[in-house]
This record gives sequence, structure tokens and C-alpha cells, in this order.
Amino acid sequence: MSDLGRLARLVGIEPFYHDIWGNRRETSDATVRALAGAMGLATGSDEEVAASLRREEERTWRRMMPPVLVLPDTALPSVTLSLPAGLDDAELTWTLTAEGGAEQHATLTVGQLPLAGATVLDGVAFEQRTLAPAAAMALGQGYHRLAVEIRPHGLGGSLSGETTLILAPERCLTVEDMVPGGMTWGIGLQLYSLKTRDDWGVGDFGGLARFAETAAGLGAGLVGLNPLHALFPGDPNHIGPYSPSSRSFLNILYIDVERVPELASTPGARALIDGPEFQARLSAARDAELVDYPAVSGLKLPVLELLFAAFRADGPSSPRQREFESFRAEMGGALRRHALFEALHEHFFHKDHGLWMWQSWPPAFRDPNSPEVQAFAREHAERVEFFEFLQWEADRQLGLAAARGRDAGLAIGFYRDLAVAAHPGGGAAWADASILVQGANVGAPPDQFNMKGQNWGLAPLSPLGLREAAYRPFIDMLRANMRHAGALRIDHVMALQHLFWIPSDGSDGAYVEYPFEDLLRIIALESRRNGCLVIGEDLGTVPEGFRPALERAGILGYRVLYFERTEDGGFKPPESYQPSTMATISTHDLATFKGFWTGHDLTWRRRLDLYPDQAASDKDVWDRGVDRHKLLVALSAAGLRPAGYASDDGSQPYTPELSRAAHRYLARSPGRIVMVQIEDALGEIEQPNLPGTVDQHPNWRRRLSKDVEEIAADPELRALAEAVAAGRREAAGR
Repeated sequence: MSDLGRLARLVGIEPFYHDIWGNRRETSDATVRALAGAMGLATGSDEEVAASLRREEERTWRRMMPPVLVLPDTALPSVTLSLPAGLDDAELTWTLTAEGGAEQHATLTVGQLPLAGATVLDGVAFEQRTLAPAAAMALGQGYHRLAVEIRPHGLGGSLSGETTLILAPERCLTVEDMVPGGMTWGIGLQLYSLKTRDDWGVGDFGGLARFAETAAGLGAGLVGLNPLHALFPGDPNHIGPYSPSSRSFLNILYIDVERVPELASTPGARALIDGPEFQARLSAARDAELVDYPAVSGLKLPVLELLFAAFRADGPSSPRQREFESFRAEMGGALRRHALFEALHEHFFHKDHGLWMWQSWPPAFRDPNSPEVQAFAREHAERVEFFEFLQWEADRQLGLAAARGRDAGLAIGFYRDLAVAAHPGGGAAWADASILVQGANVGAPPDQFNMKGQNWGLAPLSPLGLREAAYRPFIDMLRANMRHAGALRIDHVMALQHLFWIPSDGSDGAYVEYPFEDLLRIIALESRRNGCLVIGEDLGTVPEGFRPALERAGILGYRVLYFERTEDGGFKPPESYQPSTMATISTHDLATFKGFWTGHDLTWRRRLDLYPDQAASDKDVWDRGVDRHKLLVALSAAGLRPAGYASDDGSQPYTPELSRAAHRYLARSPGRIVMVQIEDALGEIEQPNLPGTVDQHPNWRRRLSKDVEEIAADPELRALAEAVAAGRREAAGR
């Protein structure tokens, strides 16, 4: 094997993949060089490749201990030490520090440790020895530290090293652990689309609290949410929830301004809101069919600035100030860096719109630790604190909404959605460039929906950087997204095993491996610690053996009615669905049920000229007619065909009765969770997002046709909820 091939294997660049049609696609040398380069390895020449290969091959020998070990909580942890040869008589002391702070020590000689291997590097002999401190058996689940110090006899100084030991369970918390009978159903909601009679033009956490109570009153066990990730307050035109600045913080536009405590004691803010000009803009935003994010930002931020000024004026001894300081301490330096990024992004973008990406800022400001950045933080301390304050208030309101849902009877609560990656120009990439890769984007290989493949314009996590950081960024991100949640949906969950990287230089993409077993165990540990079950969106090209691995880890798979077909193309009967799944008719990227039945999504594709030719369009129209026929056949076989659908030819119009029948059909599956999209519950025809479009279709902007107050009293919604509940009872009694 060539040096380049060996380097690719070492860093996890897969040599080939099979596309969705079964064709084998080889990874080119140009792609390997580009992707390895994006990981920070020099690959410009054969000599550089050879040097990078040598460094990677020697990495485990040239340091005493690996940065992290992830092990089953039932195993005796052992770690391989890499040492200069000839230290058999040297004194070795290990110190095991449990997560809670308790320490244990022991001393022995190096020669007492079993020999595991030997090599010579640059004329120096090294050997590997295995250390398995028996005291580690009593550690239990958690994050622990093992430190080693070696004092050679007759020599000055010592050798030392340390590693993180992560002891984790094999399985996540499950629905059976949280819900009697182990089955439930929920309602999926795009939060921005939610309307209330007092909103400010976008759904907010105050409305979410009311929606959660409504869902609980209908008998739902959870409410599913779109990603709530932080976007870019300095530029409210960047609206995609799956293209965030950071996945560890919240979108501050979801703050319900009317429920910020300072509003009651800030006459200036109240006067601004009650003014005729403000009220006119507020009414326009509230009545708009689509969310006008710049208008919403223009309403909310000036008022929030006044409320923040009032908050600061209360002084450090006020209860709110003490709560804020507690939040800052809990979030630590990550919150500070995120708020600093938001202040910098706002500063540079408002000065020059060409400075949107931090990579285009003056060089000194691209490093969060530079003296210039620290000087900016001092000079703009109040603005940085303002963005910290907004994160705190957003977190507080989300927590209150979750509590109201639980108090109303949501057995699981909210499921939050974790996007597959972050924007390369965002706060997460700026705060730690060693973790988020620059020089490659996340995407997907060609499939039947996107013949040229997809480039999502997102920055992948570096598998090398993750291990070097002992997975701390991944752990922190999981915890951030499990806050105030009873479940976490992981978008494109196959990224735990491998992710399709597309080099920025235009080379073809390739899959890059991730430490799958380590990440699964960490997810299981955080799931149990945070009381949060996990759902993996496993749609698309799924690696062989991947779904069984998810099932072993207690992660629910994702099943969509539209895609669950028999060998002859019919719809699978409900009983054939796997129990370890969450089932739904549609998703945010697919047609609503009404849109599917009427072919409205196909009309959009024709209108936007998304078909390569007329034949492709005609085929989709024909296939949709066949699908309508097959769905009626499936409903008939299940005894659920609505009375108004006398035949199975699929030509009948959409009716709420048809939607209820389809949802009851799905609810009969043994899947642990069945989700109803709110758009389907309300009979909406438009879908939230149309893949393959950016501005041509109003993605992430559609508002629901009814507000929360109307939803709570909607008879069709209640009828659909009753149909789903009946299907769940039938599944439980099967």
C-alpha cells in the first residue's frame, strides 16, 4: 500500500463507498490529500505525505498515554503505557481520581507491568506496558482521571502522563424506562411556525409552554422540536435551523419578550412597545403569513437591550443577578466565548457585510485568545454580557416551558433536535478551530433525490481533534441539547460512524470514519445521566450493521411511512415495523400528508424548474398516483379505509378522515413512539422545507394557519389525536 493509502487508513478516510444504487465509488488520491489536509496534515508532496504518515504511526509511541479511553462500566480498565526501554527497576506511581474528586494511589515498578510491544524510533528503543489498576473496578460510570509518574533510579527528574477514563453503560435510557407500557405518541412542531395571539411574529418559548400543555391535554407524551441552536443575531437573514453558529447555545429570537421579568419594571421599554410606530410594526409581523426574521429582530433586540440595562441597574445583589451569575458559572468559558463571538460578528458585519465569515476578519481577530480579541472583550464588556444575558433568559424560558409540559402530563416532555454539524463561519468553529474542520464541508453522495450529491456547507467535527480533546466538546454539546428535554433526536445519526466530507478544493467527496463505539457509549452515559432517551435519524445511505448497533445501544431508529415499503412497492403493514423505532408519516423535509396526497410538492418542483426534464416530472406524477392507490390498498387491508373512499384508484380528494385513517394505521405499529407533525394534524398543505432550494421556496418561514388558542379547541385535531391514541391501544394489545 502506498504512503498516501496508509495515511488515509490511519486517519479514517475510507478507500471507497457504495452509492445508493450499489455502485462502488473509489476515493481518489486528490480527495485523500485534500481531506487529510483539512485535518491539519501536510500532504502537498510525497515527502510531506511520508512525514505525516510517520508522525501518525509514531503518535502512540511518542507519548506515554492516550488522551482518552472509553470502556464498558463493567470492565477492568487497562491502559497501554509507552515508555523508553530499560526502565524495569523504575518506580511507577499511579493516581486514580474519580469524577467526584476521591483519589487512590499505588506504587510499583515498571518491570511488574506486562510487556505489550516494542519498537525503535530514531535509534531509541520504546516498549509498551499494560497498567490495569484494580481500584478502577470501583469507580462506576463517569469521567475519571488516571495519572502516572515514573521516577527512574539514579536519574534526575521523572516521566509523567495522564488520560481520561470514561466508563459508560451499554444502553441509553429507553421509552420503557420512562413510560408505562413502553409506548407513546407525540406532536412534532417547528417552533418558529407557532402562532399565539400575543407573539411578535415568530413562535417563542412562551407559546411553546402553552402548546406543550395543549399536547399533554390531547394525550401526547412528547413534543418534538426543530433545532433550537444559536444562529447569528447580527444577521437575522441567516435562518436555517440546521446551519447554526453553535449547537451548544440557543436561538435568542425564541425569547418571549413579554415574559422577561424586567419588563414589568422598565417603563421605557413598555412605552416603546406601546408606541404607535412600534405597534404598527408589531401588528405587521404578527399578521404576516411568513416569518419576517429581520422585522422580528428589529422588534425584539431594542426592547431586550432596554431590559438588559434595567437588569444591570438592579445591582449584583439582586436575586436575578445571582441567578445569572450562577448560570455563567455553570456554562463556563464556552458561554463567554460564544457571547464574545456574537459581539464580534455583529461588530464586523455591521461595519462591512463582506466580513460575515470570521475567516475574513482581520487576522488578529480570528484567534479567540489573541491580545486584540481580549482587548475587544474589555472594551465591549457590556455588549458581551448582553449576549450572555440573552442565552440565560432563553434557557430560563425553555426550562419553564418544559416544566409546564411535564406538569400538564407530558410523560417524556420535549425532544430536542441536534443538527449534524455547524456553520464554518459560526461561533463554534471560531472558538475552537482544532475541533471543527476548515477546508471540507459535510454533505451526502448522489442518490435518487439529488443526482449530483449534496454539499450542506457545514463544518465537520475532526475525529482526530475529538480524541485529542478527550471528547469534551462532544460531551458538552450532548449535555447542552439534553437540557430541558426528555429525548434527543440526532439528525443524520450515521455521522457517528462516518460522515461524507467534500473538500473545499472541488475534489470528489469521501466518507471519513468516526470512533463509533466510543461515541455510542458516551451518548448512553449522558442519556442516563440526563434522563433523556435518544432517537437517531437513520434515513438515506445506512452502513451495513449500523441499525443493529443502534438497537444494541438503545437508540431508537427513525421510520417514515412514505419510505416503508414491501418488495412490490406497497406500504408495509404496521405490525412489520421494528419496535425499537420512532415512526412518523412525514418530516420537515418531505411533503405534508395533504401535500403528498394532492401532489402539491410536485407542483412546487415543477414551478421551480427542479426537474431535469419533462419525463422526470411526468414519472413523479404517475408514481404518486400509484402511491395513493397502494396506500388505500394498505388501509383497506387494515380495515381502515374511510367510508368516502369507495375504490382504491387513488383519485379521491384529500379529507381529514383519510388523514385520521393513515395516522391510526401508523399508530398500530409496535414502534415505541409515533409522531404526528402539527402540519398534518391541522391539514396544512405546505411543508416547512423543500430540499434543493434556498430562497426559491420559503423554507423555515411558514407559520401555522391557526394559533395556539385555536389549536387547543380544534375539533379535527382532537379527532386525529383520538385516532392515534386508538392505534396505540391496538398496538399495545396486539
